[in-house]
Amino acid sequence: MKVKLLSVLVVLFGSLAISAQAADKVTLQLKWVTQAQFAGYYVALDKGFYEEENLDVEINAGGPDIAPPQVIAGGGADVIIEWMPSALASREKGLPLVNIAQPFKSSGMMLTCLKESGVTSPADFPGRTLGVWFFGNEYPFLSWMSQLGISTDGGDGVTVLKQGFNVDPLLQKQADCISTMTYNEYWQVVDAGISPDDLITFKYEDQGVATLEDGIYVLEDSLNDPAFVDKMVRFVRASMKGWKYAEENPDEAAEIVLDNDATGAQTEVHQKRMMGEIAKLTAGSNGTLDPADYERTVATLLAGGSDPVITAAPEGAWTHAITDEALGN
Repeated sequence: MKVKLLSVLVVLFGSLAISAQAADKVTLQLKWVTQAQFAGYYVALDKGFYEEENLDVEINAGGPDIAPPQVIAGGGADVIIEWMPSALASREKGLPLVNIAQPFKSSGMMLTCLKESGVTSPADFPGRTLGVWFFGNEYPFLSWMSQLGISTDGGDGVTVLKQGFNVDPLLQKQADCISTMTYNEYWQVVDAGISPDDLITFKYEDQGVATLEDGIYVLEDSLNDPAFVDKMVRFVRASMKGWKYAEENPDEAAEIVLDNDATGAQTEVHQKRMMGEIAKLTAGSNGTLDPADYERTVATLLAGGSDPVITAAPEGAWTHAITDEALGN
């Protein structure tokens, strides 16, 4: 009996070991550092939603000098979080990125200026210094300036200051305006002691140049592999479960993000506030890309006279195949 029981235990533990080894590996490259902007993925990891889908997900943080398209092109990730302007610009340049899901419905991007600079409208931008993020983040700004007919080479146009991982250019008055997100850098300016009454903001949404942010992208060739497609179906399903949990439990989601911040640079107050703002941007999306939002983004990027971000409407830049299967659309 003991021998038989031992044999059963050996088989049982062996099966468990095989099951554990069978989890499919997925490497996710984020667009920015660990923060509530990516809460849905960290929640999915923490709550076991990925594990339930038999996925072993590694989440790699980004930063101001990390371009997700370059990471996936070099084989450093299976899937990336990227803004659509950067993804479509990369596609036109030969990197065939495809949007397989779109958790973010609205844009949080804006320019934040000191009122004392005298900037009251976009008409006041010429002659000013504006802080801009690069590594793919510059495309919405360049498209906006192009549509306004404002050069970004200085002179009669604007002087572009390459903005890093802080809001110092505004605090130190090196720039009249800087790039900010509704959920992050704007509040860093306020927390630095500048009253909202002393600031003026220009939301891209309000300027009619809003483009889609924080979509889920893979390489087109990968979608020819049925095993990869199945893996992405499970990944998107678990990720959207994480996003909806984060929307409904913002404080808990922020705490989970903090637990995953290896740098210890984030604060509880900032992350909880950020999660509240992020929930406004993911609200209204179940993860399925709205074709109308896509067309609006493409139209914005094509506009701008002689210097558009993209020169032709893309083909095959998105698919509903993953979300249809993952979300039962």
